[in-house]
Amino acid sequence: MIDREQAIRTFLETCGWDQARRQAMTADASFRSYERLYCPSANTAILMNAPPETNEAVDIFVAIADILLEYGYSAPRILAHDYANGLLLIEDLGDDLYARICRSQAKLEAPLYEAAVDLLIDLSRQPQQATLPPYSDAVYRREASLLPDWYLRSAAGGITQGEAMEFLDLVSAVCAAVAPFDPVLVMRDYHAENLLWLPDRRGVARVGLLDFQDVLLGHPAYDLVSLLEDARRDTGPSLQSDMKQRYIAGTSVDPTEFDYAYCAIGAQRNLKIIGIFARLFLRDGKAGYLDLIPRVWGHLQRDLAHPRLQGLRRWVGLHVPEPTAQTLNTIRGYADAS
Repeated sequence: MIDREQAIRTFLETCGWDQARRQAMTADASFRSYERLYCPSANTAILMNAPPETNEAVDIFVAIADILLEYGYSAPRILAHDYANGLLLIEDLGDDLYARICRSQAKLEAPLYEAAVDLLIDLSRQPQQATLPPYSDAVYRREASLLPDWYLRSAAGGITQGEAMEFLDLVSAVCAAVAPFDPVLVMRDYHAENLLWLPDRRGVARVGLLDFQDVLLGHPAYDLVSLLEDARRDTGPSLQSDMKQRYIAGTSVDPTEFDYAYCAIGAQRNLKIIGIFARLFLRDGKAGYLDLIPRVWGHLQRDLAHPRLQGLRRWVGLHVPEPTAQTLNTIRGYADAS
């Protein structure tokens, strides 16, 4: 810990920010941490701290930020970096998270989400980044395996190897049935806790972007699902329907095939998130994530209602317990006994 603090102090001294006042910021689900720096000149910046042993590679964040900035989007500018020690000094885009604004000014919810959807429409027209890894079947299966590995193991005593293979094969089939598409840069955590409102900027630049270092080349429906099927805040049916229609109207996608892709990718994503949130509780001791699972379950049930997802819906109904209060207490008991 002392060595880490010394590395941070040396980095800040090299950047000319060693006299800045440091204030810790709210942590996220990753192993990264953040501090806001207040310079005596009244400037501010954000220190991203990603210790190398956590495998949170900051050079990828920088590379993706550069791409997004080239597109004209409001990713934070990189002010300084120390890749070896996992340290970045980045532009401070402020505190006006979508989630906070929607809580305090409900009338702004629709305009904010319209701007976020318009950015995704614009993103679908950007040149493909061929060097980015694809959202492949192997990725879909690896992510989906988080459900049996963490949620089912703690909530239902686990499943057999055959049942797990059947589940992953169903996920593969569901995602493979999505119509061919031109892949886009998928930020993967495009939601109200990672978007900032910047009303002094124009067009899509009004949407500040955070937490995009895990990008892949994937289906254009993915980030729309991330935005509208939010694990942390309720997005009503009317907002979801309006924003889906806005995206469809602004692109050349086939509405029927896009609706299937939205539900198929949404089901895979929500199954993954249930597993991730169970892991965050069981492995990392982050208790608050357990209480978010019921909302994700609601999103999952709506996705699985699509008629072409009946096989996956049947499997979930047979093997995945609903995250009732009793189920969540079973997970807590499992953690206490471990």
